[in-house]
Amino acid sequence: MLIDVHTHLDDKQFLVDLDKVLDRIKENFIVVNNGVDVGSNRKTLELASKHNFIKASLGLHPVDALKLSEEEIDKEISFISKNKNKIISIGEIGLDYHWVKEDKDKKRQKKIFEKMLILAEKIKKPAIVHSRKAVDDVLEILTSFKIKVILHSFESKKNLVKKAIERQFYFSIPPSVVRSTYFQDLVSLVPFNLILTESDAPYLGPFKNKRNEPSYIAHTIKKISEIKKLNVNKVENSIYRNYRLVFG
Repeated sequence: MLIDVHTHLDDKQFLVDLDKVLDRIKENFIVVNNGVDVGSNRKTLELASKHNFIKASLGLHPVDALKLSEEEIDKEISFISKNKNKIISIGEIGLDYHWVKEDKDKKRQKKIFEKMLILAEKIKKPAIVHSRKAVDDVLEILTSFKIKVILHSFESKKNLVKKAIERQFYFSIPPSVVRSTYFQDLVSLVPFNLILTESDAPYLGPFKNKRNEPSYIAHTIKKISEIKKLNVNKVENSIYRNYRLVFG
């Protein structure tokens, strides 16, 4: 069983051939579709209701969240809470200082992130966390919460990677690991029991300038097996076991 803990199958890039994309994964995959805004959360629930191999994760991406008023954010948090039995995690949530530069916007991002983590803790769900160029603040905020954490596409300095390892946070590795020396080094550094796989489709694929999709997780597994010097089946089974430990 192959695992994709972070994908966006509701993205417009899949409108033309979603059925074919799903056909390639329906037999031996578990895919966690991550909502990023109000509309995406609804589409995620719809996908999960139609396909038993797709699991729902609802959240507010840190950039998208800034487009909402406080009232709209609280309303969406209430919606997610009411649908807690239909989801397996809260995500995609976090901080993004790549696209967000203004201090006032960063401050508001932090408040929204904390609200989403309070929700995750309240409904006892793991959090799938975005931390682009904001790792210090993300790790600091996470220390206040007792939840399982999956660091999505985590890129940072080695000392912060080690800090996240010490806290037993999980790292989800994308298919771009086949061409990214950073992610290859990350796989080398992170203990095997803290590694998960993600596609982040349609992004972070193994092939440059080509749309990514969950089926390319097979490339991730192969590269991890090479780096860890382990049999492909062992890697696949171990990541499935990690998935079960995180999501139940």
